[in-house]
Amino acid sequence: MWRKQRFLKMVFGVVAVGLIPSGSACAQMAGGWSSSQVIQPSALVARLKEKGRLPPIILQIGFDTLYRSKHIPGAIFVGPAFRQDGLDRLQAAVSRLPKAREIYIYCGCCPIGKCPNVRPAYDLLTQMGFTHVKVLMLPTNFDRDWVTKGYPFTGE
Repeated sequence: MWRKQRFLKMVFGVVAVGLIPSGSACAQMAGGWSSSQVIQPSALVARLKEKGRLPPIILQIGFDTLYRSKHIPGAIFVGPAFRQDGLDRLQAAVSRLPKAREIYIYCGCCPIGKCPNVRPAYDLLTQMGFTHVKVLMLPTNFDRDWVTKGYPFTGE
């Protein structure tokens, strides 16, 4: 099985998720994210519809123009996390939250593998000790992977 996984990885440059157990260190998605670090849009929509649980914190860690244009309802604008001032705002936004609080972050400016904001934000939150942080998997961008799929959004 391991040789087959390595072969698929070399030939296609991607991991065939169905062939690799989700807990495997090799189960990498776009941008080097593991399946345990991300949430798919459909799963986040389902989570947001759940009743009887504390709603998650959703942080938009991208650019102001994207947030004003369209964003997930209830998302809090933090700003670009590739800059120190954005990381400072992120740290301030979560500083009083319990470390076990469910937090989802997203940018949506570009393909997740090229996004300058998600990795620094994720790393900061995990370094701060947050244990339930996930990145919204947007392989292309927020518009294509969220808005055009009919998921809820608000904005101008």
